[in-house]
Amino acid sequence: MADNARAKRLADLIREVVAQKLQRGIKDPRLGSHVTITDTRVTGDLREATVFYTVYGDDEDRKAAAAGLESAKGILRSEVGRAAGIKFTPTLTFVADALPETARTIEDLLDKARASDAKVREAAARASYAGDADPYRKPVSDNGTGDVIG
Repeated sequence: MADNARAKRLADLIREVVAQKLQRGIKDPRLGSHVTITDTRVTGDLREATVFYTVYGDDEDRKAAAAGLESAKGILRSEVGRAAGIKFTPTLTFVADALPETARTIEDLLDKARASDAKVREAAARASYAGDADPYRKPVSDNGTGDVIG
C-alpha cells in the first residue's frame, strides 16, 4: 500500500495531465473549453482515480461532456501512464462535481436570510416600546393625589 503523500502527488499529476489533454489534445467538440477539472482523488493502492469535473452550461452540455469524457477515457489514461511512469496506470472514473449546485443552494439560502433580515429591520424601524417611556417605578405620594415624590 502506498503512502498518502505518493497518492496525493499522483492525484495532482493526473489532474494536471487530464486538464492539459482536454484543453489541447482531444478534438471532441463535446469537451470544449467549458469542462473544468476541479479535483482528483486516488485510492491508497494507486489502482483507481476519481476525477471530478464541472461543466459550464445547461443539462444538455453536462450530458454531452459526460459522454465525451467516457469516450476519451482510454486516451486520457494512456496519457496519464506516459506522464506518471509507474508500473500500473490507475483506472479513471469521471464524476460530475456537485460544487456548483451546492454553491447555488447556499446562495439561495443566503438570499432568503437577507430578505428575512430586511423584513425584521423594517418591522424594528416602525416598532415602539411596549411600556412607558420611563420604565422605572417611582414612589407615589401619601396624600392620595398621585403626585410623585422625589
